[in-house]
Amino acid sequence: MLRWQAGYATMGVPPAAAPIAFTLLTLPVTGSAQSGAGLVTAMTAAQIIAAVPVARLGRRFDGVHYLRVLVAVRALALAGFTALAGTGAPYPLLVAAVVAAGAVNGAAYGVQRTLLNHLVDPRGLPRALGVAATLNEATFALTPVLASVLGAASPVGAMVLVTALGAAPLLLVPTVPGARRGPGTSTDTDAPRPTRRTYPRAAYVWLLGALAGAGVVASVEIGAVSFALRFDLGAQWAFLFALVLCLGSVTGGVVVSVRNRVPRPWAVVAYLAATAAGSSLVLLGGHLAVALAGAAVIGFFLPALGTFYSLALDRLAPPERRAELFALLRTATSLGVVVASGLLALLGLRAALVGTLALLLTALAVTALRAARPAGRTVTP
Repeated sequence: MLRWQAGYATMGVPPAAAPIAFTLLTLPVTGSAQSGAGLVTAMTAAQIIAAVPVARLGRRFDGVHYLRVLVAVRALALAGFTALAGTGAPYPLLVAAVVAAGAVNGAAYGVQRTLLNHLVDPRGLPRALGVAATLNEATFALTPVLASVLGAASPVGAMVLVTALGAAPLLLVPTVPGARRGPGTSTDTDAPRPTRRTYPRAAYVWLLGALAGAGVVASVEIGAVSFALRFDLGAQWAFLFALVLCLGSVTGGVVVSVRNRVPRPWAVVAYLAATAAGSSLVLLGGHLAVALAGAAVIGFFLPALGTFYSLALDRLAPPERRAELFALLRTATSLGVVVASGLLALLGLRAALVGTLALLLTALAVTALRAARPAGRTVTP
């Protein structure tokens, strides 16, 4: 279990480092800081498009072996990107390399999350996912700092370290007996089996919630520099907003791990409402302390919501399609980041905050309607 948690934490190192590491490495090649953002967009788009097909391709293979293949492909693609950028290769080749890395990233998360079911008793899943959420937030808080500090001295060296840490799951992922996926291979007979190839409708409710929540979080993290400037701080204080959000998330993850309970649908409605209130504070707060309090609230409820979404999809998915749904969950969060970053780039900070809050309120309304129906209670054990 410790090896799985360590592998999950290091799996997130390349995506967390990409915005800074890509920019520092490609700046001498292209002469534009926008080139790094373009590479991150290309990698994210590839992940969104390929997550489910690549996860579905692995049904016939042992889960551990397939995960190692996916991690190896990503590591080789990032190593190729580093070598190409270090030698001043044309920008289209750099795009091709990061697209290859992104194409396997979503499926790798899906397969890795599926393996957790073989390592933890169902009663311990909330605690395990709470710990994973805490480690994930620590990764996304610390990795950009590491990439920035090392990249200032050697962009190539920083990217080499990022690639090596991202490849750590190759060694960390444990051998899991019975992890061969596919029809009839799981011992979980309680999960409902849809008669059609479409996913259960309830799954889309939780995917919408994950998308909206990720958008709200991304609007704060990506807009950190804009926040600093809005409150007459120097750009160097941008880290403050992301740090407060991450500290709130780490605290929330600890609470989820200690409680080790599956939230009820109405509790999820309350969590979404609290997150919307936090987002409103960030949007309307005329004082720095108010905006930071809103960011802390958003971060605090992030692990509880993420844990519920993961458990709900686990319950809804037939065993042979769990990796696909978990890959879709990662895809939904990536879409939320794309929405926030797109609004921020095209219309500015306020539009990003308003747009992501509107999306979150939509998810809140849908979730409340779902919880009001008796069927809404079937997603919890």
